[in-house]
Amino acid sequence: MTTTYLWAPPAIPSLPVRGKAERLPVNRLFFVGRNYHAHAVEMGRPVDKSVEVPFYFTKSPSTLVESGATVAYPPETKNYHHEMELVVAIGAPGFRVQRDDASKLVYGYACGLDMTRRDLQLVARDKGRPWDLGKDVEQSSVVSEIVPMPGKVLETGALTLSVNGQPRQTSDLDKLIWNIPELIEDLSKFYHLQPGDLIFTGTPEGVGPLQPGDRIEGSVAGVGEIMLDIGPAE
Repeated sequence: MTTTYLWAPPAIPSLPVRGKAERLPVNRLFFVGRNYHAHAVEMGRPVDKSVEVPFYFTKSPSTLVESGATVAYPPETKNYHHEMELVVAIGAPGFRVQRDDASKLVYGYACGLDMTRRDLQLVARDKGRPWDLGKDVEQSSVVSEIVPMPGKVLETGALTLSVNGQPRQTSDLDKLIWNIPELIEDLSKFYHLQPGDLIFTGTPEGVGPLQPGDRIEGSVAGVGEIMLDIGPAE
């Protein structure tokens, strides 16, 4: 029996993969909050790893945008921020994964931008409400091509971001509070991780506002580069 729909269903979100003609179909987008100490401090919420655990939020896969795009400055915000991150692409299923086995789920890596309506996020945070209006923003999950590195855990690597050529964010993956195996172990307690899931591992300090006409350029050493232009507001 052929399934018919009232209107055409959306295309499967996907990303290019370095060295391959096939694209990586994207399943879910997970984001780790406050995973660099300096960023946690600048957000007014320091993290004590000895007594805290990672926390996450999600975005709709429809927010996915490829590096090199131009996106409109989003509506209902006056404080639109960039957040540069390493993205882990999951390539194998896993549930309640042990830390020593976490690398088996890694397919590869990419550079990512978690674009954020900061003013709306902070209002929601201070009122104890969900962050959706601040985070789950159209065209706000920007990702570069996926670089296959099956089974490899990245422990170090410079992470940088500039706006119009001026440095904004500079850090290193070795400053992650919870590293990649720890994140996979923890996240897989709550979700049956699947191929195509993407984990944005958190942003370092230096997040800041953008204006229409700005160009964002970022990189993660050993992974690649990412670029985004901010267009006028709609």
